[in-house]
Amino acid sequence: MSNRDDVALNFTRSIARIGLFVFLFISFSLFLLWRIDNPRAENIRMKVIDQIVPNMDWAMAPVTKVTKMFQNIQNYERLYSQNQELRNELQSMRSWREAALQLEQENARLLDLNKVKLNPKYNFISGKVLIDSGSNFRQSAIINLGNNDGIVEGWATMDGLGLVGRITGVGSETSRVLFLTDTSSNIPVLIKPSNQRAILSGDNSLEPALLFIENTQQIQPGDRVVTSGDGGVFPSDLLIGQVSLNNSNQFQTQLAANLYNLSFLRVIRHSPTAPIKQPNRLIGPILPKVSNDG
Repeated sequence: MSNRDDVALNFTRSIARIGLFVFLFISFSLFLLWRIDNPRAENIRMKVIDQIVPNMDWAMAPVTKVTKMFQNIQNYERLYSQNQELRNELQSMRSWREAALQLEQENARLLDLNKVKLNPKYNFISGKVLIDSGSNFRQSAIINLGNNDGIVEGWATMDGLGLVGRITGVGSETSRVLFLTDTSSNIPVLIKPSNQRAILSGDNSLEPALLFIENTQQIQPGDRVVTSGDGGVFPSDLLIGQVSLNNSNQFQTQLAANLYNLSFLRVIRHSPTAPIKQPNRLIGPILPKVSNDG
């Protein structure tokens, strides 16, 4: 059994040697053929190429596909890198666009503030809204103006269209603005053109109620509502809004100010009417009693 194995092994080795010799011989012959530089050798080379190359497509197909696959991978990597760069640039452009829009909106709101026509005797100072603490129980906002800016409690505040409320608390650098819609807000108003006086009473809605109207027959929806100046709470003739009717046919005021979108407020400097603490001083000096004698 071992002798047969040895014979088979020797035969295999002999075939391998012969195959290697044939391969080397053919390779050497092709090498010499490709090195010879004459027309006859060139013709032979072209005939060999014509016979071998067209029949090698099946062998070159996998190599071609692998080469294309690697090229596609490289192209994909380049496209992915370019896509990431474009995404980063787009994100940067979006951030710049957002910043530009915010600046444009702030500029528009400041321009709206400048459109408010006020009595020349009133001075004002503009501030930015820091916190809007509007709720069902208290509607107010915090602005970045305080004692350091000369803010006084009770001063009126307006946005770009109409009255918003009044200063109800003052700190060193901030102040609280109580909206007209707050339930604790009650101010005297004048309804134009009939000049009917009423009280604007906040009820936590965007359209505060008009109460204690002198003559309801003389007003109608669309009439202008302005401050009356009574009691020195606010300066007179500050625009508040216009008259409207609710579903119960009760008069309300549609505010001119946009309380949902407050970014800047204008604080009106005015001197409220000083309360009369000693009314007897207005009567005059006490006259001496006249004697009835003779």
